[in-house]
Amino acid sequence: MRYFFNFETVKNTASKLLLKKYKINHVNNLEGFMEKKIISVVTGGNGFVGSHLVDLLLSKGHEVRCLIRKSSDTRWLENKDLKIYRCGLFDKKALSEVLIDADYLYHVAGVVKSKTKEGYFEGNVATTRSLLEVLAEVNRNIKRVLIVSSQTAGGPSLEGKVINEDSESRPITTYGKSKLEQENTAKSFSNILPITIVRAPAVYGERDTEIYLVFKTYQKGIMTLVGFHKKRVSLIHVADLVRGFLLAAESDVSVNQTYYISSKEFYDWEKVSMLIGKAIGKKAINIKIPHLIVYFVAAIAQLFALFSNKAATFNLEKAKDFVQEAWTCDISKAEGELKFQPEISLEEGLKRTIDWYRSMKWL
Repeated sequence: MRYFFNFETVKNTASKLLLKKYKINHVNNLEGFMEKKIISVVTGGNGFVGSHLVDLLLSKGHEVRCLIRKSSDTRWLENKDLKIYRCGLFDKKALSEVLIDADYLYHVAGVVKSKTKEGYFEGNVATTRSLLEVLAEVNRNIKRVLIVSSQTAGGPSLEGKVINEDSESRPITTYGKSKLEQENTAKSFSNILPITIVRAPAVYGERDTEIYLVFKTYQKGIMTLVGFHKKRVSLIHVADLVRGFLLAAESDVSVNQTYYISSKEFYDWEKVSMLIGKAIGKKAINIKIPHLIVYFVAAIAQLFALFSNKAATFNLEKAKDFVQEAWTCDISKAEGELKFQPEISLEEGLKRTIDWYRSMKWL
């Protein structure tokens, strides 16, 4: 049998095989690239604000890992494509495994009520230090660490002056002081980790259980107003707040910066009462409570909490917050650098929130 060797045929066949192999490898590499998700770790993802952030990250296609305590209620995380780690924030070995390949860390978890000063500082400062120490050891290449702080770290607006990021911080409660110390702790890592701090004002929205009590009381026909002078506040719907978190975390200019993420408008409680009434469909009686009575009620609530395992939701420190003339903040920096704009008006946000409470049979 005779074989005819044709160099051109062999060359063409080899080229086709190489091209086919290249295409297969190229497709496999492309599929691998497409399958790689951004990894976002969220502390406190089971809570009111944290769970809304989790929802937003999932909608953006992120792989979400939630760091929570063993005893945490996970009802807002059920049936969602995420990973839950019940290791708390002090188990450094477990934290290492979660953080080692993370792209973003959103530190939302914190203690908002405690019977002791130590409880606030352990829950807000020590946890932050623990997280960042681990991160500094295992993942200094993380794209961003977002620390969720509070307007209380800056303190109230004194003498009618709206506060901004350049204002002197004057916290008036143990909680506020612990949040300011949390910020300072985070800043101490800013030479090795990309830190961004966001200060949030009073937040309302679906799943909230704190401001919810205002709606519950209103439903019964009463709206309590603190003091006899108008008090102004900054408010934000939770969906706008977590959108601000994302903008702050992903911005190239926000490293080592602090931002207030809030409403542009300031609201007095009479207007809030009017808009709640519009959303609920009924009017309530506005009852003005003297500051002295506010402190008295807070003292009684705090006294009863001594005989309970839980800290009082309303205590003397909360009363101190409530009697301030204004809690207002300027968001110009976030508008300019992050292009942040609140999208949900107070009227729309209150209606959304109340409709949700009703659907859940909370109202």
